[in-house]
Amino acid sequence: MNLPSAFHFAFNIRDLDQARAFYGGVLGCIEGRSTDTWVDFDFFGHQISLHLGEPFATANTGKVGQHMVPMPHFGIILLYPDWRAMADRLQVAGVEFVLAPQVRFEGEPGEQWTMFFRDPFGNPIEVKGFRSEAQIYAH
Repeated sequence: MNLPSAFHFAFNIRDLDQARAFYGGVLGCIEGRSTDTWVDFDFFGHQISLHLGEPFATANTGKVGQHMVPMPHFGIILLYPDWRAMADRLQVAGVEFVLAPQVRFEGEPGEQWTMFFRDPFGNPIEVKGFRSEAQIYAH
């Protein structure tokens, strides 16, 4: 059996139905197993498990270029066309951005598009976009 590596991340949320609406409805993640205290989602090929509880504390302490971004955070890397579609989807849904969709490191190795937003419980998420996989670790 050749199972590709997949990342698993479990974190707290306050309301399962609200989580389903955001992760399933807004982000388009497919729901997996669940109980009355947690729900799994396919987060772009990776498993996230959202458990009822108090979300982790975050602060804007991560300096990237001229911006301070929330730490800790998690997210996903998409190829640019999918990133652009996600940015458009989030804007149509009225998601409030911590850092609006933009390009950073333009013209440099590792040029990328980024956006930061929070789920309804305050958990910060970053979505990065690259023109090719080769750019992800370019330096």
